[in-house]
This record gives sequence, C-alpha cells and structure tokens, in this order.
Amino acid sequence: MDFLEVFSSANAWFALLTLTFLEIVLGIDNIVFISIVSNRIDPKDQRKVRNTGLFLAMIFRIALLFGIQWVVGLNRPLINLEWSWFHGYITGQSIIIFLGGLFLLYKSVSEIHHKIEGDEEVHLSTKKTSLWGSVLQIALLNIVFSFDSILTAVGLVSFKEFGNTGALVIMILAVIISIAIMMLFSGPVSRFVNGHPTIQILGLSFLILIGVMLLAEASHMGHFSLFGQEVGTIPKGYLYFAIFFSLMVEFFNTKMKKNTSLSKKQ
Repeated sequence: MDFLEVFSSANAWFALLTLTFLEIVLGIDNIVFISIVSNRIDPKDQRKVRNTGLFLAMIFRIALLFGIQWVVGLNRPLINLEWSWFHGYITGQSIIIFLGGLFLLYKSVSEIHHKIEGDEEVHLSTKKTSLWGSVLQIALLNIVFSFDSILTAVGLVSFKEFGNTGALVIMILAVIISIAIMMLFSGPVSRFVNGHPTIQILGLSFLILIGVMLLAEASHMGHFSLFGQEVGTIPKGYLYFAIFFSLMVEFFNTKMKKNTSLSKKQ
C-alpha cells in the first residue's frame, strides 16, 4: 500500500485510534514512574525531566520500529538451560525485560522504604544533584517499556494488510500522538500523585506488580518450566483493572474525608 493510500482505508484509521489508545494505557505505568522520580528534583526542573523522559520514550519506540526485524530477532534462543527440575532458554528480549523488572522492583521497594521509615526529607535535601540521575533512570526503564509497547503494536497492526510502509506509518503516528497526549497530562497527573501520599503508595505498589509481571513475561518468553510446570504470563488487563479500581476507591475515600472535615468545621 502506497504512503498516500494508507489512510484512505477505514481500517487504517481504526488501527491508528486503537493503537493510540493502547499506547496511552500502556504508558500509565511510565507516567507514574516519571512522576515519582521527578518529585526528587527541584520544582523548576520537574517539567523538564517529565518531558525529557517522555521524549526519550518516543525516540526509543520510533527507533525500535525502524529496527523491528532486529527486535523480533532478539527472541532467538541464546543459551539453553536443561536440568532435571528446570529447563528453558534465554533470549535477548527476556534479558532486557527481566532486568527492567528487577530495576522496577528495586526502585519501587526502596521508595516505599524511604516513605515508611520517614527519611524522605533527607533524600529531598539532595535532590538538586540528582537531575541527570533521574533522567538516566527514566531512560533505562523506557527501553523496557518501549520493547513492550512495540511488541504490542506489531501484534495489532497487520503488515500484510497495510504493507510495510503503511504499517510503519500507522505505528509511528500512534506513538507520536500518544506521547504528545501524555506530555499534555503528565503535569497534572504528577502534581496529583505527588500531592497525595496514599496515591503515591498506590502508584509504587502498582509498579511492584508491573515489575513482577515483567519478570513473569521474561520467564514466559524463554519457556521456563519449573518441575514440569511452565511459567505463564500475567494478563495486563487484570493489572490495569486493579489500578483503576483502587484509584476509584481512593478517590471516593478522599472525597468522603473532605466532606467529613467540611461538616466538622461547620
């Protein structure tokens, strides 16, 4: 399909809208992570860090789309593991996703530890020196999120139906539009998350779940089998339903507390 003929088809527009929506949904965990990391630096630099993190996400994803054959090739077995109680193989994709899951678990647990132990102010006092450290953390995790995003895009958009150029155009436009929307709303989301301690803890807890999901996904990619039982994946729909349900409960809880405090004042 020619470049100019791509969007003459209703299926192309439907694929673009669907993929854009999925990119935004899959980017929620990215926004939460960026919001929490950017809270460690000076307020005047927080917007710069958020936009830099999302811009890096866009660059990584577009670069991976142009190297889609390389991304798919990373699924080839590198090392075979065969023991009496365990067998599977390690791929390039599984290594990247597994390391990303470990990093997300470490970061989330350490953040919760700082908040529970009450040493938050000590870390905030050193935030001015951590701007580029925050950008580096965001960049590293964006690599993992970008792999997950691109694999979803490739599974949704048909190269056979739209052609190589057409499918690539649809996926790139979906990435650009979704990142632009996330940049627009990242500020309000960040202020809301960092302004409510309970929402912060919820966000960190969800990042722990996503880290566990990445570990399970990496194990599933290598067809890891433990005592004859193959490791399965955790459906993303369950996680995102839990996120939205918990946020809805917390919203009602916050609203109820606010109404109770107003009634006491009266």
